[in-house]
Amino acid sequence: MEQNTNSNAKGPLAGVKVVDLSLLLPGPLCSQHLADMGAEVIKIENPRAYDGSRAMFKGKTGYPALFMMLNRNKKAITLNLKREQAKEILFKLLEDADILLEGFRPDGMDKMGIGYDVLKEKFPRLIYCGISGYGTSGKYVDFAGHDLNYLAISGVLDQTGNPPRPAGFQMADVGGGTLTALSAILAALYYREKTGKGQRIDISMTDASVQFISLYGGILSASGESPEAGNDILSGKLPNYNVYETKEGRYVALGALEDMFFQTFLRAAGMDTLTKDHPMTEENIPVIKQKLTDYFKSKTYADLQPIFDNTDACLSPILNMKEVSQDPHMKERGMVIERNHPKYGPILQFGSPFHFSETPFVYRNDPPEHGEHTEEILTQLGFSKDSISGFKKDRVI
Repeated sequence: MEQNTNSNAKGPLAGVKVVDLSLLLPGPLCSQHLADMGAEVIKIENPRAYDGSRAMFKGKTGYPALFMMLNRNKKAITLNLKREQAKEILFKLLEDADILLEGFRPDGMDKMGIGYDVLKEKFPRLIYCGISGYGTSGKYVDFAGHDLNYLAISGVLDQTGNPPRPAGFQMADVGGGTLTALSAILAALYYREKTGKGQRIDISMTDASVQFISLYGGILSASGESPEAGNDILSGKLPNYNVYETKEGRYVALGALEDMFFQTFLRAAGMDTLTKDHPMTEENIPVIKQKLTDYFKSKTYADLQPIFDNTDACLSPILNMKEVSQDPHMKERGMVIERNHPKYGPILQFGSPFHFSETPFVYRNDPPEHGEHTEEILTQLGFSKDSISGFKKDRVI
C-alpha cells in the first residue's frame, strides 16, 4: 500500500465528500475504499449506540481490531437522527456532500424522515447509495438476513458442495455489497460529471451474489439443468483443479486448468506420463484424481516447495491468516501493513488493493474514536460552542 507523504498525491477522489451512515462490514469497507482514494469520509454513529465492529475482536492493548480494519482515513461524529436538530445537522453536512452511504433496511431512512425522496428534493446532485440484503423491491424486501442467507438465495451456497457448507468468509457482504456499491458509486459520479444529476443506487447483496455463479448460469442455460453441487468443472470434479492433502495434514491448491499448465505440474512432480497412461476422459477422472491424492499424501510442504516456486505449475500452498500476514508478496504489494497507533501501539491492517500510478493512496488518518471529530465538524459547519453544548445536553450528539 502506497503511504505517500507527497502533498500532491491526494488520491483520485480528492475533493469528493462522503457522508457514511453505514455500520459493521459492507458499507464501512466501501467508504474506506473511497477514503483511501482520497475522498473525505464523515462517519456518523449514534452517540449512545456505536458501530458494533468497535466491540469485536479486541486486541491485546484493547483496540477494536475489526473496526481498525474498516475505518481508516475517516472522521467520526455522533448524531442521534431521531432528534430533529440532528436531522438539520445532517442536512448541513449534505449541502456540499457528493455521496450518502447507508446500510439500513430498505425503509429505514424513510422511517427516520430522511429517505431518498426527501433528500433528492433538497440535494438533487446527491448520490445516495443504500446497501441491503435483498434490495428495495421483491418478495424478500422486508426479510432479515446475513451473508449466509444471501448466498443461499442467490444459488452460490448450493455450489459449495453436497451438503452445502458456509464459505468461511463474507462473499455476499464484500463481493456483493462493498465492491458492487463501490463500482456503482464511481459510475454514478461519472454520470453526474456529465449531467449534473445525482441518483439513487439500490444495492442488493443477494442480486450481486448471483454474478459469482455466472459460469454455472452458462451451464444451466446450455443444458437446462442445475450443475451438480461440489462436482462440476470448478467445484471439485476435475483432478487438475482441486484441493489435496499433504503428508503433514496441510492442504494445497492445484489450479492447473489448462493442459499446458497441468503438464508443467506433472513434469515438475515426476508424473510425466500420467495423462498419457490415463487420458483425461470421464471414466479416467477418478483414476487421475486418486493418483494425485496419493502423490500429495506422500509429500510435505517442504518437498513441494520447488513446485510452489515453478511459475507455470499453478500449485499453491493454502496459507492460513498468520502466514498471509507474513507473506513477502503481500508485504511487497502493501496488502499487509503494521501501523503504530498513538493510543494502541502496533496494529495490523490490510492495505488498499487499488494501486494508482498518478494518484497513489495516502495514509491520512487512523481509524477514529467514537465521535472523535464531532465538535471539529460542527464548528466547521458554523455552530457555536454554546450550540454544541446544547446539542450534548439535548442528546442530539
